Amino acid sequence: MNAHEQGHAGALPVQEVQALLRSNQELKQLNAQLSEAQEKLVQSEKLASIGQLAAGVAHEINNPIGYIFSNFGTLERYLANLFEMLAAYEAAEPLLAGTTVGAELSALRHKVELDYLKEDIPTLMAESREGISRVRKIVQDLKDFSRVDNSQEWALADLHQGLESTLNIVNNEIKYKAKVVKDYGEIPEILCLPSELNQVFMNLLINASHAISGEKGCITIRSGRDGAQVWVEIADNGSGISPENLNRIFDPFFTTKPIGQGTGLGLSLSYGIVKKHHGQILVDSQLGAGTRFRVILPIEQPDGPDDPGPAQAG
Repeated sequence: MNAHEQGHAGALPVQEVQALLRSNQELKQLNAQLSEAQEKLVQSEKLASIGQLAAGVAHEINNPIGYIFSNFGTLERYLANLFEMLAAYEAAEPLLAGTTVGAELSALRHKVELDYLKEDIPTLMAESREGISRVRKIVQDLKDFSRVDNSQEWALADLHQGLESTLNIVNNEIKYKAKVVKDYGEIPEILCLPSELNQVFMNLLINASHAISGEKGCITIRSGRDGAQVWVEIADNGSGISPENLNRIFDPFFTTKPIGQGTGLGLSLSYGIVKKHHGQILVDSQLGAGTRFRVILPIEQPDGPDDPGPAQAG
C-alpha cells in the first residue's frame, strides 16, 4: 500500500465526521444546561439560606422583644402612679416645715436630685420606647425581606416597601460609606417573588457601597413606570467598572474584588432572578464616575418564557 492509499485508509468517512460534530454539539448543549442548572441550584440554596436565617433571627428576637414591650407599658403605668403619689407627698411637705422629719426629707430631696429625676425619667422612658420600637421594626423588616410567610409564592408586592426593608437590613454596610438619596416615582404593585427581588436590591446596594472608597459617597435610588413595566435604578458615584469587565459582570464567579471579599455570584444570581421575572438588568458605568444599574420588570407576568439577557444602558 503506497502513502496515498494509506492516507485514504486513515481518513474518517463523512458520515462519521458529521456524527462526531453532532455529538460534540449535543455535549456543548448539555454542558450549558448543566451550568444553568448549577447556577439555579446555587441561587436557590443561597436564597433559602438567607430566608431561613432571617426567619430564625426574626423569631428569636421577636419573643423577648414582645414581653419587653409589654412590660415596658406596665412600667410606664407604674411610674405614672408613683409620680402621682410623689406629688401628693410634695403637697404635704409644708405641713412638716420646722420639724426634724421635714429637714430630713428636704436633705434627701437634694441628695437624690428629685427635681432632675422627675424631668429625666420620662425622657429616658421615651428614648427606651423608641429604641424598642426600632428593634421591632428591624424584626419586621427581616420578615419582609425574607417573606418567609409566603413560601416563595408569586404575589403582588410594593417594590418601594421591599427597597425600604432591604435598606434597613444593609444599613450598617452603607451608613458609614455613603448617603442614600431616594427619588421614588409612582409605580403600582407588581406580580413577583418579593424575597427574590429583595435579594437583587441587596446585591446591588452592597455592590454600590463597595464601589465607594475614600470620602463619603452617594447612592441614589430611583423608580418609575414605563407602560406595562416598572423600573428601579441604583446608582453610585464610586470607582466604576472598566470596559473590559463590563461584559463579564453577570458571569458566575467573576469578581474584581480581592480574594476572600467576593464570590462573584451576586450579579449572576441577580440576573437569574430578573430573568425569571421576564425582566432586564441594564448597566452603565464609567471609570472614576460611578455605576448605574436599572432593573426593568413587567407589572404582570407574561405567559411564555422570555430571556432578554443583560445589556448595557445607552
